[in-house]
Amino acid sequence: MKVGILGAGMIVHDMLSFIHEVEGVELIGICALPVEQEKIEILAKEHHIANTYIEYDEMLKNDDIEVIYIAVNNHLHYEMSMKALKAHKHVICEKPFTSHIKELEELNAYAKKENLLLLEAISTQYLPNVLKIKELLNEVGDVKIVSANYSQYSSRYNAFKEGQILPAFDYKKSGGALMDLNIYNIHFLVALFGEPKDVYYQANIEKGIDTSGIITLNYGNFKAVLVGAKDCKAPIMTSVQGDQGCILLDTPANNVSNFQLLKNDKRVFQYNEQDGKHRMYFEFVEFVKIIDKKDYQRAQDMMEKSLIAMTIATKARQSANVIFSADIN
Repeated sequence: MKVGILGAGMIVHDMLSFIHEVEGVELIGICALPVEQEKIEILAKEHHIANTYIEYDEMLKNDDIEVIYIAVNNHLHYEMSMKALKAHKHVICEKPFTSHIKELEELNAYAKKENLLLLEAISTQYLPNVLKIKELLNEVGDVKIVSANYSQYSSRYNAFKEGQILPAFDYKKSGGALMDLNIYNIHFLVALFGEPKDVYYQANIEKGIDTSGIITLNYGNFKAVLVGAKDCKAPIMTSVQGDQGCILLDTPANNVSNFQLLKNDKRVFQYNEQDGKHRMYFEFVEFVKIIDKKDYQRAQDMMEKSLIAMTIATKARQSANVIFSADIN
Protein backbone atom coordinates (compact mmCIF):
# COMPACT_ATOMS: atom_id res chain seq x y z
CA MET A 1 0.00 0.00 0.00
CA LYS A 2 1.77 3.11 -1.27
CA VAL A 3 0.48 6.12 0.61
CA GLY A 4 0.37 9.88 0.23
CA ILE A 5 -0.54 11.76 3.41
CA LEU A 6 -2.63 14.92 3.31
CA GLY A 7 -2.25 16.89 6.54
CA ALA A 8 0.31 17.55 9.26
CA GLY A 9 -1.77 17.78 12.43
CA MET A 10 -1.84 15.72 15.60
CA ILE A 11 -3.56 12.71 14.02
CA VAL A 12 -0.81 12.49 11.38
CA HIS A 13 1.81 12.49 14.14
CA ASP A 14 -0.18 9.68 15.80
CA MET A 15 -0.25 7.71 12.57
CA LEU A 16 3.47 8.16 11.98
CA SER A 17 4.24 6.97 15.52
CA PHE A 18 3.23 3.38 14.72
CA ILE A 19 2.91 3.02 10.95
CA HIS A 20 6.39 1.46 10.64
CA GLU A 21 4.97 -1.53 12.56
CA VAL A 22 2.34 -2.17 9.88
CA GLU A 23 3.69 -4.54 7.26
CA GLY A 24 3.00 -3.51 3.67
CA VAL A 25 2.85 0.28 4.08
CA GLU A 26 5.17 2.50 2.02
CA LEU A 27 4.98 6.25 2.61
CA ILE A 28 5.57 8.01 -0.70
CA GLY A 29 4.62 11.63 0.02
CA ILE A 30 3.19 14.12 2.49
CA CYS A 31 1.32 17.32 1.66
CA ALA A 32 0.29 20.30 3.79
CA LEU A 33 -0.22 24.05 3.56
CA PRO A 34 2.71 26.31 2.57
CA VAL A 35 2.95 27.59 6.15
CA GLU A 36 3.54 23.98 7.25
CA GLN A 37 6.32 23.28 4.75
CA GLU A 38 9.08 23.20 7.37
CA LYS A 39 6.97 20.88 9.52
CA ILE A 40 6.39 18.34 6.75
CA GLU A 41 10.03 18.45 5.69
CA ILE A 42 11.01 17.49 9.24
CA LEU A 43 8.38 14.72 9.28
CA ALA A 44 9.55 13.45 5.90
CA LYS A 45 13.15 13.26 7.08
CA GLU A 46 12.24 11.56 10.36
CA HIS A 47 9.95 8.98 8.73
CA HIS A 48 11.76 8.39 5.44
CA ILE A 49 9.04 9.91 3.24
CA ALA A 50 10.51 10.57 -0.20
CA ASN A 51 8.39 13.55 -1.32
CA THR A 52 6.90 16.67 0.26
CA TYR A 53 4.24 18.88 -1.34
CA ILE A 54 2.54 22.18 -0.59
CA GLU A 55 0.07 21.69 -3.47
CA TYR A 56 -2.40 18.81 -3.20
CA ASP A 57 -2.86 18.60 -6.98
CA GLU A 58 0.88 18.01 -7.34
CA MET A 59 0.83 15.07 -4.94
CA LEU A 60 -2.15 13.60 -6.78
CA LYS A 61 -0.07 13.57 -9.98
CA ASN A 62 2.46 11.18 -8.45
CA ASP A 63 1.74 7.83 -10.09
CA ASP A 64 3.62 5.95 -7.37
CA ILE A 65 0.94 6.90 -4.85
CA GLU A 66 -2.04 4.55 -4.89
CA VAL A 67 -3.76 5.61 -1.65
CA ILE A 68 -4.40 9.05 -0.18
CA TYR A 69 -4.74 9.26 3.61
CA ILE A 70 -6.80 12.39 4.36
CA ALA A 71 -6.25 14.00 7.76
CA VAL A 72 -7.35 17.63 7.43
CA ASN A 73 -10.14 19.69 9.00
CA ASN A 74 -13.58 18.03 8.92
CA HIS A 75 -15.17 20.41 6.42
CA LEU A 76 -12.53 19.51 3.81
CA HIS A 77 -13.03 15.74 3.93
CA TYR A 78 -15.58 15.58 1.12
CA GLU A 79 -13.72 17.90 -1.25
CA MET A 80 -10.29 16.32 -0.69
CA SER A 81 -11.68 12.78 -0.92
CA MET A 82 -13.48 13.52 -4.19
CA LYS A 83 -10.34 15.08 -5.66
CA ALA A 84 -8.36 11.97 -4.79
CA LEU A 85 -11.00 9.66 -6.27
CA LYS A 86 -11.09 11.72 -9.46
CA ALA A 87 -7.30 11.34 -9.64
CA HIS A 88 -7.98 7.58 -9.48
CA LYS A 89 -6.54 7.08 -6.01
CA HIS A 90 -8.01 4.91 -3.28
CA VAL A 91 -8.95 6.93 -0.19
CA ILE A 92 -8.60 6.48 3.55
CA CYS A 93 -10.31 9.45 5.21
CA GLU A 94 -10.18 10.36 8.90
CA LYS A 95 -13.34 10.49 10.97
CA PRO A 96 -15.89 12.01 10.71
CA PHE A 97 -16.01 10.79 7.13
CA THR A 98 -17.94 13.84 5.89
CA SER A 99 -20.00 16.71 7.28
CA HIS A 100 -23.35 15.37 5.99
CA ILE A 101 -24.66 11.98 4.93
CA LYS A 102 -25.37 13.17 1.38
CA GLU A 103 -21.65 13.92 0.88
CA LEU A 104 -20.71 10.39 1.90
CA GLU A 105 -23.36 8.91 -0.36
CA GLU A 106 -21.91 10.86 -3.29
CA LEU A 107 -18.35 9.73 -2.53
CA ASN A 108 -19.47 6.12 -2.17
CA ALA A 109 -21.37 6.18 -5.46
CA TYR A 110 -18.40 7.67 -7.32
CA ALA A 111 -15.92 5.21 -5.78
CA LYS A 112 -18.11 2.25 -6.72
CA LYS A 113 -18.53 3.53 -10.27
CA GLU A 114 -14.75 3.88 -10.69
CA ASN A 115 -13.87 0.64 -8.85
CA LEU A 116 -11.99 2.54 -6.15
CA LEU A 117 -11.73 1.74 -2.45
CA LEU A 118 -13.05 4.30 0.02
CA LEU A 119 -12.48 3.72 3.74
CA GLU A 120 -13.04 5.66 6.95
CA ALA A 121 -10.16 5.81 9.42
CA ILE A 122 -12.21 5.08 12.54
CA SER A 123 -10.36 2.97 15.09
CA THR A 124 -13.52 1.95 16.98
CA GLN A 125 -14.76 -0.30 14.18
CA TYR A 126 -11.50 -2.30 14.04
CA LEU A 127 -10.41 -2.63 17.67
CA PRO A 128 -10.08 -6.30 18.76
CA ASN A 129 -11.65 -5.42 22.11
CA VAL A 130 -14.75 -4.00 20.40
CA LEU A 131 -15.03 -7.16 18.30
CA LYS A 132 -14.65 -9.22 21.49
CA ILE A 133 -17.43 -7.21 23.17
CA LYS A 134 -19.71 -8.01 20.24
CA GLU A 135 -18.85 -11.68 20.63
CA LEU A 136 -19.72 -11.53 24.34
CA LEU A 137 -23.01 -9.63 24.07
CA ASN A 138 -25.05 -12.75 24.73
CA GLU A 139 -23.34 -12.97 28.16
CA VAL A 140 -25.27 -9.91 29.39
CA GLY A 141 -28.61 -11.38 28.30
CA ASP A 142 -31.21 -9.05 26.81
CA VAL A 143 -29.67 -5.60 26.46
CA LYS A 144 -31.70 -2.91 28.20
CA ILE A 145 -29.54 0.22 28.47
CA VAL A 146 -26.29 1.41 26.86
CA SER A 147 -24.56 4.52 28.14
CA ALA A 148 -21.34 6.07 26.83
CA ASN A 149 -19.63 9.20 28.13
CA TYR A 150 -16.63 10.66 26.30
CA SER A 151 -16.11 14.05 27.96
CA GLN A 152 -12.76 15.76 27.67
CA TYR A 153 -12.26 19.43 28.54
CA SER A 154 -10.58 21.10 25.59
CA SER A 155 -7.86 23.70 26.08
CA ARG A 156 -9.26 25.28 22.91
CA TYR A 157 -12.49 25.98 24.80
CA ASN A 158 -10.69 28.66 26.83
CA ALA A 159 -9.72 30.42 23.60
CA PHE A 160 -13.26 29.92 22.28
CA LYS A 161 -14.76 31.68 25.29
CA GLU A 162 -12.39 34.59 24.66
CA GLY A 163 -13.53 34.88 21.05
CA GLN A 164 -10.78 32.93 19.28
CA ILE A 165 -12.64 30.28 17.27
CA LEU A 166 -10.39 27.37 16.30
CA PRO A 167 -11.53 24.55 13.96
CA ALA A 168 -12.63 22.27 16.81
CA PHE A 169 -15.28 24.86 17.78
CA ASP A 170 -16.05 26.31 14.35
CA TYR A 171 -19.38 25.39 12.74
CA LYS A 172 -17.95 26.68 9.44
CA LYS A 173 -15.37 23.89 9.66
CA SER A 174 -17.77 21.17 10.85
CA GLY A 175 -16.43 21.16 14.39
CA GLY A 176 -18.17 20.54 17.69
CA ALA A 177 -18.39 17.91 20.39
CA LEU A 178 -20.50 15.49 18.35
CA MET A 179 -18.15 15.37 15.38
CA ASP A 180 -14.99 15.28 17.50
CA LEU A 181 -15.83 12.96 20.42
CA ASN A 182 -19.39 11.64 20.32
CA ILE A 183 -18.79 10.26 16.82
CA TYR A 184 -16.71 7.53 18.51
CA ASN A 185 -19.62 6.62 20.77
CA ILE A 186 -21.84 6.51 17.69
CA HIS A 187 -19.45 4.14 15.93
CA PHE A 188 -19.27 1.95 19.04
CA LEU A 189 -23.06 1.52 18.99
CA VAL A 190 -23.07 0.90 15.24
CA ALA A 191 -20.32 -1.72 15.57
CA LEU A 192 -22.34 -3.60 18.17
CA PHE A 193 -25.96 -3.01 17.20
CA GLY A 194 -26.22 -1.40 13.77
CA GLU A 195 -28.85 1.20 12.92
CA PRO A 196 -31.23 2.65 15.54
CA LYS A 197 -34.91 3.41 14.98
CA ASP A 198 -34.79 7.00 16.27
CA VAL A 199 -32.13 9.65 16.92
CA TYR A 200 -32.34 12.79 19.03
CA TYR A 201 -29.68 15.26 20.21
CA GLN A 202 -29.89 17.72 23.06
CA ALA A 203 -26.88 20.04 22.85
CA ASN A 204 -25.32 22.94 24.70
CA ILE A 205 -24.80 25.41 21.87
CA GLU A 206 -22.54 28.45 21.93
CA LYS A 207 -21.84 30.62 18.88
CA GLY A 208 -23.61 28.13 16.63
CA ILE A 209 -21.66 25.03 17.68
CA ASP A 210 -22.32 22.22 20.14
CA THR A 211 -19.73 22.38 22.91
CA SER A 212 -21.34 19.37 24.60
CA GLY A 213 -24.47 17.29 24.23
CA ILE A 214 -26.45 14.11 24.77
CA ILE A 215 -27.59 11.82 21.94
CA THR A 216 -30.41 9.40 22.65
CA LEU A 217 -30.88 6.38 20.39
CA ASN A 218 -33.93 4.15 20.32
CA TYR A 219 -33.16 0.57 19.30
CA GLY A 220 -36.66 -0.64 20.05
CA ASN A 221 -35.97 -3.26 22.70
CA PHE A 222 -33.29 -1.10 24.38
CA LYS A 223 -32.20 2.54 24.61
CA ALA A 224 -28.80 4.24 24.43
CA VAL A 225 -27.49 7.53 25.76
CA LEU A 226 -24.27 8.98 24.31
CA VAL A 227 -22.56 11.93 25.98
CA GLY A 228 -19.82 13.96 24.31
CA ALA A 229 -18.35 17.11 25.85
CA LYS A 230 -15.52 19.51 25.17
CA ASP A 231 -16.61 22.20 27.65
CA CYS A 232 -16.50 20.01 30.77
CA LYS A 233 -15.04 16.70 31.91
CA ALA A 234 -16.00 13.58 33.81
CA PRO A 235 -14.67 10.03 34.16
CA ILE A 236 -14.84 8.36 30.75
CA MET A 237 -17.10 5.33 30.98
CA THR A 238 -19.24 3.10 28.79
CA SER A 239 -21.58 0.34 29.90
CA VAL A 240 -23.76 -2.20 28.10
CA GLN A 241 -26.40 -3.34 30.60
CA GLY A 242 -28.42 -6.50 30.19
CA ASP A 243 -30.69 -8.59 32.39
CA GLN A 244 -27.86 -11.08 33.09
CA GLY A 245 -24.87 -8.78 33.43
CA CYS A 246 -22.97 -5.71 32.27
CA ILE A 247 -19.99 -4.94 30.04
CA LEU A 248 -18.00 -2.04 31.49
CA LEU A 249 -15.32 0.15 29.87
CA ASP A 250 -13.41 2.97 31.54
CA THR A 251 -11.53 3.98 28.39
CA PRO A 252 -12.79 6.00 25.39
CA ALA A 253 -14.68 4.30 22.56
CA ASN A 254 -11.80 5.09 20.17
CA ASN A 255 -9.38 3.11 22.34
CA VAL A 256 -11.13 0.43 24.48
CA SER A 257 -7.77 -0.73 25.83
CA ASN A 258 -9.53 -3.15 28.21
CA PHE A 259 -13.00 -4.00 29.53
CA GLN A 260 -14.83 -6.06 32.12
CA LEU A 261 -17.76 -8.44 32.00
CA LEU A 262 -19.72 -8.23 35.26
CA LYS A 263 -22.22 -11.04 35.74
CA ASN A 264 -25.28 -10.76 37.97
CA ASP A 265 -23.92 -13.62 40.12
CA LYS A 266 -20.93 -11.33 40.99
CA ARG A 267 -18.39 -13.08 38.75
CA VAL A 268 -16.00 -10.61 37.09
CA PHE A 269 -14.04 -11.29 33.89
CA GLN A 270 -11.24 -9.05 32.58
CA TYR A 271 -10.45 -8.77 28.87
CA ASN A 272 -7.78 -7.19 26.71
CA GLU A 273 -7.16 -8.42 23.17
CA GLN A 274 -5.00 -5.51 21.99
CA ASP A 275 -1.53 -6.22 23.38
CA GLY A 276 -0.68 -2.57 24.02
CA LYS A 277 -0.77 -1.61 20.35
CA HIS A 278 -1.61 1.95 19.30
CA ARG A 279 -5.37 2.31 18.86
CA MET A 280 -4.96 3.10 15.13
CA TYR A 281 -2.70 0.14 14.41
CA PHE A 282 -5.52 -2.35 13.85
CA GLU A 283 -7.41 -0.28 11.27
CA PHE A 284 -4.27 0.23 9.17
CA VAL A 285 -3.46 -3.48 9.25
CA GLU A 286 -6.94 -4.07 7.86
CA PHE A 287 -6.60 -1.26 5.29
CA VAL A 288 -3.46 -2.90 3.88
CA LYS A 289 -5.34 -6.20 3.46
CA ILE A 290 -8.35 -4.56 1.84
CA ILE A 291 -6.35 -2.45 -0.58
CA ASP A 292 -3.71 -5.03 -1.52
CA LYS A 293 -6.37 -7.69 -2.14
CA LYS A 294 -8.79 -5.19 -3.74
CA ASP A 295 -11.40 -6.55 -1.34
CA TYR A 296 -14.38 -4.48 -2.49
CA GLN A 297 -16.86 -6.54 -0.46
CA ARG A 298 -15.01 -5.96 2.81
CA ALA A 299 -14.69 -2.25 1.97
CA GLN A 300 -18.41 -2.03 1.26
CA ASP A 301 -19.24 -3.84 4.50
CA MET A 302 -17.28 -1.18 6.39
CA MET A 303 -18.86 1.55 4.28
CA GLU A 304 -22.29 0.40 5.41
CA LYS A 305 -21.24 1.03 9.01
CA SER A 306 -19.89 4.47 8.07
CA LEU A 307 -23.14 5.33 6.28
CA ILE A 308 -25.16 4.41 9.37
CA ALA A 309 -22.87 6.42 11.63
CA MET A 310 -23.00 9.47 9.36
CA THR A 311 -26.79 9.19 9.13
CA ILE A 312 -26.97 9.23 12.94
CA ALA A 313 -24.59 12.20 13.15
CA THR A 314 -26.52 14.17 10.53
CA LYS A 315 -29.92 13.50 12.12
CA ALA A 316 -28.54 14.33 15.57
CA ARG A 317 -27.06 17.66 14.50
CA GLN A 318 -30.17 18.67 12.63
CA SER A 319 -32.39 17.83 15.61
CA ALA A 320 -30.30 20.25 17.72
CA ASN A 321 -30.20 22.87 14.94
CA VAL A 322 -26.41 22.72 14.58
CA ILE A 323 -26.01 23.77 10.96
CA PHE A 324 -22.99 23.20 8.72
CA SER A 325 -22.53 24.57 5.20
CA ALA A 326 -23.05 21.03 3.90
CA ASP A 327 -26.63 21.20 5.24
CA ILE A 328 -27.33 24.23 3.08
CA ASN A 329 -25.46 23.44 -0.14
